Amino acid sequence: MDMRNIAIIAHVDHGKTTLVDELLKQSGAFRENQAVAERAMDSNDLERERGITIFAKPTSVEWHGTRINIVDTPGHADFGGEVERILSMVDGVVLLVDAAEGPMPQTKFVTSKALALGLRPIVVLNKVDKPDAEPDRALDECFDLFANLGADEDQLDFPHLYASGRNGWADAELDGPRKDLHALFELVINHVPKPRQLKALNDDFRMLGTILGSDPFIGRTLTGIVESGKVKTGASVQAISRIGQKIEQFRVTKIQAFRGLGMQEIEEATAGDIVTIAGMSKATVADTICALAVDEPLDAQPIDPPTITVTFGINDSPLAGRDGKKVQSRVIRDRLLKEAESNVAIKVKDTPGGEAFEVSGRGELQMGVLIENMRREGFELSISRPQVIMKEDEDGNRIEPVEEVTIDVDDEYSGAVIEKITGARKGDLAEMKPAGAGKTRIIAHVPSRGLIGYHGEFLTDTRGTGVLNRVFHGWTKHKGPIPGRRAGVLISMEDGEAVAYALWNLEERGRMFLGPQAKVYQGMIIGEHSRDNDLEVNPLKGKKLTNVRASGTDDAVRLTPHINFTLEEAIAYINDDELVEVTPNSIRLRKRYLDPHERKRMAKQA
Repeated sequence: MDMRNIAIIAHVDHGKTTLVDELLKQSGAFRENQAVAERAMDSNDLERERGITIFAKPTSVEWHGTRINIVDTPGHADFGGEVERILSMVDGVVLLVDAAEGPMPQTKFVTSKALALGLRPIVVLNKVDKPDAEPDRALDECFDLFANLGADEDQLDFPHLYASGRNGWADAELDGPRKDLHALFELVINHVPKPRQLKALNDDFRMLGTILGSDPFIGRTLTGIVESGKVKTGASVQAISRIGQKIEQFRVTKIQAFRGLGMQEIEEATAGDIVTIAGMSKATVADTICALAVDEPLDAQPIDPPTITVTFGINDSPLAGRDGKKVQSRVIRDRLLKEAESNVAIKVKDTPGGEAFEVSGRGELQMGVLIENMRREGFELSISRPQVIMKEDEDGNRIEPVEEVTIDVDDEYSGAVIEKITGARKGDLAEMKPAGAGKTRIIAHVPSRGLIGYHGEFLTDTRGTGVLNRVFHGWTKHKGPIPGRRAGVLISMEDGEAVAYALWNLEERGRMFLGPQAKVYQGMIIGEHSRDNDLEVNPLKGKKLTNVRASGTDDAVRLTPHINFTLEEAIAYINDDELVEVTPNSIRLRKRYLDPHERKRMAKQA
């Protein structure tokens, strides 16, 4: 059977997963009466809730005798480690661009990788039926983007289609018939070359591990493209590292190929096939799985280093163990090691004492996803503030990671945003230009440290209308101290349940993080102080009752709505001497040391 391998790349929310749904439907991958969830490729609960793709997932469709393998890639740079390796599996890319927004920062990140690998893109201008769509402007911006990224003449001569993924049509002309996606299928088959691996059918078997997984029934699995030769179930093969060291020899226990949304077991995989194989116990991403006679590994992208680290500890608050079942440090350790096994971007390290673990990863979003998954599984954790990982250059100077931040904001808020990122957060303004009616696009290079906790502040500054995207840019000399949160916090001095009357009296001291009847304990943070120092308060103090009932003594207690933190907001809000207590039902903020005398002693030592 003829074959084509393509990746779909796009910015977050430009509709790529919805388009893949339609490709699956129109190719006949589903039965007529089959119930299929919307955005079927986003199979993880968190992906569905947040509307983002976190894990790269292959699928495949058949069109008039040609099998098209499609890989849906993540758009967020936090999951960008997967993208480069996925692109090495495919022979073409479909770049999906929102006709109103034009190419966005995450598009630039993945597209630069695709162009560097010599892939010739197909541009699909999606959502052209939106009232604010400007497909011609978006097309010009795509050309400019490719030119800026150093595309060659072949890549600049790209074909394009106008489409609406949600309505299931794509046409070469803007005023075409708007019936179906046949034009896209035909373009993929005519424009994307056949897998280059097919020329190496008679060589020894070689395959590069691209996506690591684990299955409760068959164990560790690796997904990748067969670069040369063939492999059968039961064959003895070996795994060798990027530098040519033999890691292990094993028997292939299972080979699975992607068919529609499911996996199908096959007996033999040949060059050009994208398959998942099982049987290995140590091999990981970027390793070469190959015949025993092979001693040269395939070229592989090195795994990007982590940029932030967070400490995961046991929950030792007075309310520990009430919500979750998984509270022991060894259970937390096993879960983190299992995550590190299937997620190459995460590294886990024990701390002295063994009660806490340092987890390093690519960004706050990735950490938030891991913590959210763990709390849903019944874990209770205490989480520290994220710390950026520093390095030293050849001359012994400290260097730190810098991110390219692209911000689209209404003109009236641009001044406030520029002041924040170039002032206290030590960013450098790289570019500023108009971006459509009444909007400004700001591009700045900001240290990763300066962006921890900025997103919530940014949404407040722009009244929720701003869009902020960030991509790892490089390393720079350490830029000196960056001030953290300026306000102090209100700390409970008692254990019990918060009383409405007490919270009402405390409102003049600052904003509350909880409402009446919420359980509190000594050392728990219950609000933000209006000044810059921490203040111990009593949220349990009820109203003293007297035997005189005069009119006017009973004032109605009307509480201002309290602040509800999301998980990422809470982790970014805390200071170094504070923790976030995460349980399946609650997110609480607390001081690291609950006892006030111990807090003072530790503050003096620090």
